[in-house]
Amino acid sequence: MSVTTEPRATTTLTAPKTLIPAPPHPRHDDGDWTRLVDAVRESGQYPTRPEAERITRIVLSALGGHVIGDERVDLARALPEEAARVIASQVPATRRLTAAEFVDSVAARIEGATPATARWDVSSVLSVLPPLVGDDLTTRILAQLPSGYALLFGRADLSPAP
Repeated sequence: MSVTTEPRATTTLTAPKTLIPAPPHPRHDDGDWTRLVDAVRESGQYPTRPEAERITRIVLSALGGHVIGDERVDLARALPEEAARVIASQVPATRRLTAAEFVDSVAARIEGATPATARWDVSSVLSVLPPLVGDDLTTRILAQLPSGYALLFGRADLSPAP
């Protein structure tokens, strides 16, 4: 028995036209991490990109333990992927630190740092975040942190003293 084949028309299959909504905050690429580090380098006047990157990682790591809940999730979504990993990989702190204690905790992570140099480092990183993540999220983050952090984020701390 012989089988005869007939030529068939070629058709192009296309995917169904289902619209998938974009995530609320688009993921950033490595170029955004580089731009973040460059902004920190400029803000802190660090002589090299590796030094600015080291400081950025240390400060974001410290911050990641103190920002919790939806604010932590939204912060990670708003940051470049590498920064989001640094934030999200931290175990939440068991005790809320005052701004001064936070700066001291960063100083303990940086060899040779003093409270003054650590304050500079913390401010150099945190002050570049508001333009990147937005005023609303920055305000929400500051609302969950003890008073005194606003200055580290480059904002005036207008709340009354307790």
